[in-house]
Amino acid sequence: MKLVGESPVFLAATGALARMARFDVPILIEGETGTGKELAARVVHYQSARGHRPFIPVNCGALPEALVENELFGHERGAYTDARESMPGVIALAEGGTLFLDEIDALSAKAQVALLRFLQDQRYRPLGAHGERRADVRIVAAANRNLEQLVERGDFRSDLFFRIKILFVTLPPLRLRVGDATLLAEHFLEECTRRFRQPRKRLGRQMELWLETYHWPGNVRELESLIVRECLMTEGSTLGRPLCDDTVSPEPPATSYAAAKAAAVADFDRRFLRALLTRASGNVTKAAAEAGKDRRALGRLVKKYGLRSRDFRS
Repeated sequence: MKLVGESPVFLAATGALARMARFDVPILIEGETGTGKELAARVVHYQSARGHRPFIPVNCGALPEALVENELFGHERGAYTDARESMPGVIALAEGGTLFLDEIDALSAKAQVALLRFLQDQRYRPLGAHGERRADVRIVAAANRNLEQLVERGDFRSDLFFRIKILFVTLPPLRLRVGDATLLAEHFLEECTRRFRQPRKRLGRQMELWLETYHWPGNVRELESLIVRECLMTEGSTLGRPLCDDTVSPEPPATSYAAAKAAAVADFDRRFLRALLTRASGNVTKAAAEAGKDRRALGRLVKKYGLRSRDFRS
């Protein structure tokens, strides 16, 4: 199990995860859908002192509001009409290990209260039980949306937010991970040929060029699905441009390598600068500090691509 990538933004995130794994406190992993948050949580778990104990993933968006406490804490026999036998909740199943709460931003208000109550002292009471129980569980949570913004809008409890965001990291989207799309594609291609016992295949030049210029709205998950499809449907030994043009962007027009590379770099610069200025609310000095660039150099890039700092002020 590993996180694949060599881009600076990706290595910064994985370096942070490796350090966080050493400290037994809650972690919040944020990032767009498909960026690999569950895989990152598993890496944290297996690099930690709890790695030999259970890793229990829970999709918070799938928890029925009426059954939240039952799912989290379990129940005793006879706790309600259909409770014919005792059943442990996910907290008990994760004892000694890690409870991964995916899509925590989807929790209802009732579920947030139930979880907060547990996080305060790691004590809980199964439905129908006479006394409390204590758990030894590490919480790693993941969110597709920015929790801080949800707190400001009143859609997520601030006290729960501060309980789970002791350590935190944001996984970068694939479109900002320059060069990683090709590395990941090669990794998925090797896995696919081994899993389905296919002849050895490689990425063609046109595929490599396309991989680095596509926007990847579905991130790593979209890339993996694409490579599996292309691997299985390509007759020869070389993967050219994607076969299913109705689900992916068209192949870049034929051009020289230098021109194609320049276009890809310019596209990355624009997207990177937009994201950077958005986070800095249009403050070029703050943006330059975050990017590790000289302010004047960053200002020239902003001007080069026709961006205006005032357009990003909140």
